[in-house]
Amino acid sequence: MNGTGRKLKISFNSPVILWFSIICLIALIAGEVTRGMTTTMFFSVYHSSLLDPFTYVRFVGHVFGHVNLEHFLGNITLLLVIGPMIEEKYGSLDCLFVILITAIVTGAVNYLFFPHVQLLGASGVVFAFILLSSFTSFREGSIPLTFILVAVIYIGGQVYDGIFVQDNVSHLTHILGGAVGSVLGYLMARNKLSYY
Repeated sequence: MNGTGRKLKISFNSPVILWFSIICLIALIAGEVTRGMTTTMFFSVYHSSLLDPFTYVRFVGHVFGHVNLEHFLGNITLLLVIGPMIEEKYGSLDCLFVILITAIVTGAVNYLFFPHVQLLGASGVVFAFILLSSFTSFREGSIPLTFILVAVIYIGGQVYDGIFVQDNVSHLTHILGGAVGSVLGYLMARNKLSYY
């Protein structure tokens, strides 16, 4: 009970972010149980026949897949910190739109330019939200300094890592996610201003 004598309830405060996280967890468990079969079939994107209907499912589904628990926790923890703020400011439909556009852009680029790379994970979405979050204090005719700093730190860091660090991280996906978040953040912030 709280100070007023009423019971505290847990609220499903950010439905898109929470459902996204739940689907990612289900995809991770399914991947473990099937030894990666479901991950390859639904939750990762790679070059496959355009006649295969699952190719189009994977253009979006890859953002739900994760290699292991550590990969999942790294992405979902950040998403659960940033995502609810984005969903509260812009609404659930706009939040879902950002996820969808980020998934399609990163999936299509990987499909076209990296045919031998299997891409999966929510990091592109996370980077889109990181850059989008810096537009929460947008004012007409100005670019928030927070946006510039976030862009330099996050995107600059990804460019550096992409050139100088050898790892299994898709830095291009982070950069593309950040670019999608930046463009949509600017457009969405402008549209919100025009309503008032």
